[in-house]
Amino acid sequence: MQYRTIGADPATRREVSVLSLGAMLFGTTTDEATSFAILDRYVDAGGTFIDTANNYAYWNTGSQGGESEALLGRWRRSRGVGEEITIATKLGGRPTATTKPTGSTSGLVPSDGVEGVNAKVIREASAASRERLGVEKLDLLYAHIGFPDAPWQEIVEAFGELVAAGTVGLLGASNHWAWSVERARNLAAAAGLPGYEILQYHHSYLRRRGDLPGRRSPDGEFGIASGDLLSYVRAEPGLALVAYSPLLGGAYVRQDKPLDAGFDHAGTPARLAALHQVAEETGATPNQVVLSWLIGGEIPVIPLVGASSVAQLEESLAAVDLELTGEQRAKLDAAH
Repeated sequence: MQYRTIGADPATRREVSVLSLGAMLFGTTTDEATSFAILDRYVDAGGTFIDTANNYAYWNTGSQGGESEALLGRWRRSRGVGEEITIATKLGGRPTATTKPTGSTSGLVPSDGVEGVNAKVIREASAASRERLGVEKLDLLYAHIGFPDAPWQEIVEAFGELVAAGTVGLLGASNHWAWSVERARNLAAAAGLPGYEILQYHHSYLRRRGDLPGRRSPDGEFGIASGDLLSYVRAEPGLALVAYSPLLGGAYVRQDKPLDAGFDHAGTPARLAALHQVAEETGATPNQVVLSWLIGGEIPVIPLVGASSVAQLEESLAAVDLELTGEQRAKLDAAH
């Protein structure tokens, strides 16, 4: 395993593995025994960076959110896990109520909005996450969704209070427009408060169109690592970028997992061709090439992978040791 330091302050920074494990479906879709086996194998391989959220996985019938955190709490206690493992969680995306749309086969959706991010939610949701995880301090806490009309000053101050109280270490933002991350960081700096240091976005080798209207904005989908976001991270070397859904839910390797409309553009076939050429050259799977490309790129990225079995996890773990040559990276980067 390889490791990377996230955060600048010696009091809160963490050394984490370059491959993060997503626990989104642990405790719901993925049963407890399987979840524990995946977690155990990840740690045995040197993995130290686990990701969850307070709303995982509310969309499964019979769930309300928090099941993933609760399972991680049980796993921590049963294995005697301590500060050597960094667990990141998120707040702001938990529904206030859910409903099952007529004829839906995909589960529950929010029926009355989500909790959002404000001082009250930050205080109460972080305390509930600590209780479910069984920890006194959250290693990394993200604002899960960046609502354009969010009370930025209030958010910055509330997060700062948690860090000052010692109940939160590092702060992060997920699914925000780049301008809103910069606004929050500027407000924090002006007030002498800690700001966001870790950003979590959807990012992969294939490029998703960012101009299609998103679920929460007519301007596009703000959860994508767009050119603006990547340029921002490049200009701010103190920021760390975590990439969720880097393997596109299996679409790189499974014909029964088609790419969605966001990838329907001229650049996709060219990139897929380059990806398969490099996979053939290395003897690795396309998934492993994608992960290696992210980990070792000019903008270092920490891929966040899910797994529903130990076998799936093994494929991702092997990618950490895959070294792409300069020529192979150039081939991948040049495809458009």
